[in-house]
Formats: sequence, structure tokens, C-alpha cells
Amino acid sequence: MRFAIAAADRYLGVFETFVNTGWKPVKLFTMPVATAIDNHQAVSAFAERHHLPIQLSRITQRDFHELQEMQCDALIVACYGWRIGDWQPFLKYAVNFHSSPLPDGRGPYPLHQAILENRPSWGITCHRLADEFDTGDIMAAEIFPLQHDECHESLDLKLQMAAKKLAAQVAERFVELWNQARPQTDGSYWFQKPLEERVIDFQRPVEDIIRHVRAFGATESVANINGTWLVVKQAVGWSELHDHPPGTVVHVNNRTIVVAALDGYIGLLEPDIMRPDLAAGLPHIGGKA
Repeated sequence: MRFAIAAADRYLGVFETFVNTGWKPVKLFTMPVATAIDNHQAVSAFAERHHLPIQLSRITQRDFHELQEMQCDALIVACYGWRIGDWQPFLKYAVNFHSSPLPDGRGPYPLHQAILENRPSWGITCHRLADEFDTGDIMAAEIFPLQHDECHESLDLKLQMAAKKLAAQVAERFVELWNQARPQTDGSYWFQKPLEERVIDFQRPVEDIIRHVRAFGATESVANINGTWLVVKQAVGWSELHDHPPGTVVHVNNRTIVVAALDGYIGLLEPDIMRPDLAAGLPHIGGKA
């Protein structure tokens, strides 16, 4: 099977697995990004080793025409931020690897909410590419348990490993799974969390605050400390009786700040000052820090 792939580094394993299963790659589509969760260096290096053309701009109808001329059979999508247009006049197949157990958790990045809701399990789904995001018929899924203290980074790594396992199953039985794909029933759509929903609320119990920080991890929570907005990636916490108002700074050691919570303390580990242009959109929030 000849295929093009739209992918970022997080799902390099999907790309590698299809190639190792005997599929013939013809082109890589990726995005010119470099963030805590997205990059294209590894997928681009893998594509270069296979002498593939690499495109950093959005897929257009002209690209579909070119794929058709290259006798491409399928488009595999795995971590690609742009909407895919109407592929059906040009390709026989198009599928997406989505980081949730569909139909639950549709949307651009459901990892945060999965941890915030303390889900006991999670998964990744391969589905036919449809007009509406993440609604196509389900071909296969890989489900795994979550820990009680799951964090963004551990869930992301689990998803990457599960994606590789799922890709092996899909690549080996592709036409069979495509033909047997089942329509999705009613599900849920989770929007990208806006900055104001990443604010740490020190009026909450320690357990809730630590779960919040775990949920966002390297993608960052934010905290207002004495009128200054900080970016938080890591924190520790413990329950302890005290008479400090929530949000009060009670201890500082180098770049670690200990803040009172409702039922204990939160240690913000080496937070950074937020860029002024981002902080400008966050007014001081009473009762939060």
C-alpha cells in the first residue's frame, strides 16, 4: 500500500510502523512548530532517510491531486493540527489516529480533561477521516489503564506507545478493518483549554490543585502570586492544618515558592514569569493565585 502521512514527532512510531510493515511512503506533511508537545524534527529526519518530499504547509486540493498522480492509496493522519480537506475524490483511504477512546473525548487535545476527570482508563482510536473532526467510523482502538496520580507527561508517553501498537494492528489488517469500521454513537467533544481555565485556584483542596498541575504538566498551568503571573509546570503539595489565607506565600527557597491552599500547602517548583503579552489577558482573579 502506498501512503502519505501527516504527522508530528509524538507519533513518529506510527510512521515507522507503517513503513516496517511493508507500506510504501510517498510524502510527509507536517507543521513548522516547536512546542512542548509538538515538533517535526524526528519525523522529518525519518522522511529524509527514505528520500521523501516534506511539506510544512497545510494540505490543499492541489496536494491531493499530486498524491493521486503519485498513485498514493491512503493518507495516514497522526498528530496534525490543520483540518484535512475533501480527500475522497483523490484517495481510496484516509484515517486518523486520535488520542482518546472515541466517541468520548473528541477535540484537539483531550489529555488534560482525561486527567482532570480522574478517568480510570484511556486510549487511542484509529478512525476513518470524516468531514467533522473525530467523528469517522471506528476501525480499531488501543485502551490502557490510568494511574491514580497520572500526569500529562505519563499519559502522553502511554499514548505514543499505544499508537505504535495500534498502528501495527491497523497496518497489517487495514482493508479488513476499514470494511468492518463501525459508526460512532453519541460522544463528547472537548475544546482546547483556554488560558483562564489553566489558572491554579488556591482556594481548592491540595488534591485538586495537584491534579490540575498534573493535568497540564509541560503544557503549563498559571498562577498569580502577589500580582505577578507565573507559569507552572511542576508542583508538590501536602495536607496540613494552618491559619494562612489561601494564596498566601508562606515560604521561598531559591526559585521554589510555597503557597497556602485550602487544606495544606503547594510548592511551585521553579515557576517562570509569564510573558507580559500573555499575562495582559489575565486580570487579577480574586480568590485565585
